[in-house]
Amino acid sequence: MKRKDVVVNIAETLKEAAKEKIDQVGLIEAKTGRIVTFSKLDLLSDGYAAYLKNEGIYAGDTVILMVAPSAEFICLTFALFKLGTPVILIDPGMGYKNLLTCIERVRPKILIGMPKALLFKKVFPQPFQTVSKTFCCGKSFGLFGRDIRKCISPTIQPFPLFKPTGEDLAAIIFTTGSTGPPKGVRYEHSVFVAQLRLIRDYFGIGADDIDQPAFPLFALFSTALGACSIIPDMDPTRPSRVDPEKFVASIQKHKVTYSFGSPAIWNVVSKYCIEKNLVLQSMRKVLMAGAPVPYDLLKRVKAILPNDASIFTPYGATESLPIASISGNEVLSETWTESKTGKGTCVGKALPGLEIKILEISDDPVPDYKKETELAPYHIGEIVVKGDVVTRSYENNRSETLLAKIKDGEEFWHRMGDVGYLDDQCRLWFCGRKSHRVQMINRTLYTIPCESIINEHPDVYRTALVGCSWNNDEYQTPVIIVEPHKKKKLDRGKLIREVKKIAASSELTSEVSSFLIHESFPVDIRHNAKIFREKLALWAQKKLFSQV
Repeated sequence: MKRKDVVVNIAETLKEAAKEKIDQVGLIEAKTGRIVTFSKLDLLSDGYAAYLKNEGIYAGDTVILMVAPSAEFICLTFALFKLGTPVILIDPGMGYKNLLTCIERVRPKILIGMPKALLFKKVFPQPFQTVSKTFCCGKSFGLFGRDIRKCISPTIQPFPLFKPTGEDLAAIIFTTGSTGPPKGVRYEHSVFVAQLRLIRDYFGIGADDIDQPAFPLFALFSTALGACSIIPDMDPTRPSRVDPEKFVASIQKHKVTYSFGSPAIWNVVSKYCIEKNLVLQSMRKVLMAGAPVPYDLLKRVKAILPNDASIFTPYGATESLPIASISGNEVLSETWTESKTGKGTCVGKALPGLEIKILEISDDPVPDYKKETELAPYHIGEIVVKGDVVTRSYENNRSETLLAKIKDGEEFWHRMGDVGYLDDQCRLWFCGRKSHRVQMINRTLYTIPCESIINEHPDVYRTALVGCSWNNDEYQTPVIIVEPHKKKKLDRGKLIREVKKIAASSELTSEVSSFLIHESFPVDIRHNAKIFREKLALWAQKKLFSQV
């Protein structure tokens, strides 16, 4: 399919689900107990679309949606799809400065938000100067106008769907900023269509499933697939702080069959289940993504699922998702023995319709694809991908678009910003972020292979390899920072001595001589799993300088 071809509006999937599952439950809010059928979800989204059109909102108008995970979030998003108005989604946990920068860059015309979002606009008006209309979703006691939930006509008619081409914009979804400044990724309707097809066909998720997503955006996919979604009672910006008792009780009550979440949330939930001797009998699939999944976590999650359940650890990014995947069983029985010796993390083979290549590493823009820069199997290089789920550009950010895309005839490749290699079975092995590699005078170290060596110590929770430079030297000194498991008593000196001994025993880490302990690593806000190595590098630099 060419991107200029007419494609199905994503909102059509909700209409189909409403016809096929008229009175079946489409969404449950675990916190409030509210139940909404598929037909009601479709009806409400029609009502919102009609109201917004009457208020002068038209196809092409960009709308920033600042509403918490809920039935309203789902209905309003589909209403905007029906209108043909691109919806802007920004993670609120990225911090107010990043949030304001993102809003100013994307220049929205319309704001639909909760009262606190509209208050945020009043306190920081400058980034919202392009917003010509605002709509309140929630009780504001008259402070921000009428609640949009009460503006829907009592006689709702089916809303005529906007007919997009594959090039028409459906959404702008921001990256978290965990691997650089947050960027607005332009999602065309064709990308959403391709993603749905992959999720349905490869992972076997469909209308008979019940989802409890720890990542709110996945609820949109489930609704589009005709699967019931349980909105969990949790703060989606802090998955590591989930209340496992509530999360598990909701799975059991609603007989949830699958869930997508970060390793951070399943670390908490799996520990709780093992402590309580619980098996999640209804669960058939768990998808964990956002960061490499440790061996111990995979073992724990496998232990709390039925024997016939599956675990997947898909690989991708906001710009291209999903790209590759591997089953938990394959990791546990085969690839982990390689990972723990410093071979990287195997994330599986490219999904159907996608291509993965490994190129020579470059930090500069690469305007055209050159086959001679491709690397042979087992050689670490830069990961690039091509396929229908790969987005084309960033919103109002030409320099980042030029840096991230490589033209290849009429097609293009996306540079993942990661390094890794392909093995002789065409499986991709992830070795870390390109920007996190440590360039010494005689060699280059990559984060994931080196860290996995030290992570084998029983008192180590996780580690971070960072590079420090003296007087802006172009070469770096490698430093390994250790976050220990939480214990009442820790002999820090003993731990450092033992970690140094482990490092010296491996060719990968034998040249690392600086080791530090950090009690709690800074992590990303979306998954609470990606380590902010840039912040740790600055911290390490100060610590080491203070010792000089």
